[in-house]
Amino acid sequence: MKTLLLLLLRFYRYAISPLLGQNCRFYPSCSAYAMEAIQVHGAARGSLLAGKRVCRCHPWSDGGVDPVPPAREKSTSAPISESCACGQPPADRQNHSSSPLS
Repeated sequence: MKTLLLLLLRFYRYAISPLLGQNCRFYPSCSAYAMEAIQVHGAARGSLLAGKRVCRCHPWSDGGVDPVPPAREKSTSAPISESCACGQPPADRQNHSSSPLS
C-alpha cells in the first residue's frame, strides 16, 4: 500500500502538478510533505497527516514552513512475559515470588 501511494504521489508531482503551477503555501509542498509523511509514518498515519496538511492549504492560511513530525518512539517497556503479577520490572523483584498470593 505504501509503495502504491508513493507511486501515485510521484505521478501527481511529475504529470499533473506542473500543469497547475506553484500554488502551495507551505514548504515543503503538499505533495512532498505527503511523500515524506508516508515514508516516515507508514501508509495509514502518513495519509492522515497528508490529508490534514491539504486541509490547511487554503487562501486564508498564512502557510510557511511545516515539516513532517518525527516518528513516534517505540515503547521500551518490558514484554508481558517478563513482568510478574506484582507489576514490578524484573530488576526490582529480586526476592519475592511471582505469585500474587505469596
